Amino acid sequence: MRILIIEPLEKPYIKEIDGSLESMQKIVGGLIQAIYPYEDKNVALICNEEAKLIGLPLNRALYDDKGQIYDIIAGTFFLCQAPADSENFESLTDEQIKRYKEKYRCSEIYM
Repeated sequence: MRILIIEPLEKPYIKEIDGSLESMQKIVGGLIQAIYPYEDKNVALICNEEAKLIGLPLNRALYDDKGQIYDIIAGTFFLCQAPADSENFESLTDEQIKRYKEKYRCSEIYM
């Protein structure tokens, strides 16, 4: 499965994983949580479910349709496809990789 990984203060990068639960947990450093914050509902953001509770560093903000921050993802997260007609996560398309690499190319610092 081809995913896009976004680490705090780093540029996004592509990685191939086997798609197992263990491989996903290793990337985020614990229990995984899937959220769907994008207009493209087939794209899932996979993060550590307990990231804020265990004090992982803040990474990237999520913005509403008015450009206002409504949440900040803590810790390393990754993006993949989560088609509604499938029970499994899947690889991102080349277009999705290009779009989200650009979206998250600049790191953010929060105070």
